Amino acid sequence: MEDKIIIDDQKRKDIDELLERSVAEILPSKEAFKELLLSGKKIRFYIGTDATGSSLHLGHATNYIIFEKLRKLGHEAILLIGDFTARIGDPSDKNSARQQLSREDVQNNIKTWMKQLEPLINFKDEINPPVVKYNHDWLAKLNFEDLIGIASNFTVQRMLERDMFEKRLKEEKPIYVHEFFYPLMQGYDSVAMDVDMELCGNDQKFNALAGRTLQKKYNNKEKFVFITTLLVNPVTGEKMMSKSLGTGIFLDSSANDMFGKVMSQADENIYQLFVDCTFVPMDEIKIIKSKLDKGDINPKDLKMDLAYEIVKIYHGEEKAKEAKNYFVATFSKKEMPDEMPEIKPDTYDLISILIQSGLASSKSEARRVIDQGGVKINQEVVKDYNFTVPVGSVVQRGKINFIKIT
Repeated sequence: MEDKIIIDDQKRKDIDELLERSVAEILPSKEAFKELLLSGKKIRFYIGTDATGSSLHLGHATNYIIFEKLRKLGHEAILLIGDFTARIGDPSDKNSARQQLSREDVQNNIKTWMKQLEPLINFKDEINPPVVKYNHDWLAKLNFEDLIGIASNFTVQRMLERDMFEKRLKEEKPIYVHEFFYPLMQGYDSVAMDVDMELCGNDQKFNALAGRTLQKKYNNKEKFVFITTLLVNPVTGEKMMSKSLGTGIFLDSSANDMFGKVMSQADENIYQLFVDCTFVPMDEIKIIKSKLDKGDINPKDLKMDLAYEIVKIYHGEEKAKEAKNYFVATFSKKEMPDEMPEIKPDTYDLISILIQSGLASSKSEARRVIDQGGVKINQEVVKDYNFTVPVGSVVQRGKINFIKIT
């Protein structure tokens, strides 16, 4: 492919919009990066992800949306799977060491990722397809002499500047030596691929800057670091996409589940979710924000539009319409849906039905949700683990998940 990109009026507009949304920080500066993009020089950039789980959520999606926009501008885009670094365990934002994974664990997690990313990234583009790489290919080949050379570019003091390490020291919690290897290995990814830019979230800033140091040392090249905004509630400061808090909206969720979980987001999250998780143009989003700030529109109506836009990306327009109708029928009108999945369970006790239907993933989760009053049978809360569910009953978990027993 050609090394020069022709910058026409449309590409200038695309660059302006790209740099206007979902940007927390660009190092060394946003102005320098914009100048680089407008120059027409083709850059090589990457986004790296450790496959520590099988599902991606909307917080991850923000990065991939920007990834695809840059790729469409004509730049060389690398999707890096951290099949080696995931086995070390990234200490970012952790109060204790991550559990180390086997390579088999990582490979199993990767299997579903590409499918989840297909709505966001055109892997079949024949002109400028994204490149998928695995850092095991070069990190596994480093010997101890190589590692000493890499480590000699950093001080222990710099490593201990990381917030999570400082916190652990104060709390007298252990910091393992292997955790220091992580930023070194992620940093070396930039060297191995000889990139011009790394795209990451703010929690990866330290690791990305390690790559900037090593890229300058080994390849005598400046590396830009494009840091995206994290999805954080502006009032509480809590992450919007938290698995532990039960607020994660995962890309492999069903259309109905995804729609319902967007609707359950706090009103103050609406603006950022439009900016970071949809393809709605910024001009329209600014109008939405103005109406929100002035109180000229019901936030619930805006969330209906937001949920529709998000579901449309991952499931298509028809499924988005169906999910909206389903939500209106089951929540807004306080009714059960006319149609719902049916199962004929092996046994009719409540715990078994929750597990067999997929409404709970384990006996412990089933017991927990029952204790919390989150399970209804024919619209009545049931807290008896051993309750026998009659044939023809409707079992409900939460507000939008229904199963009919046959």
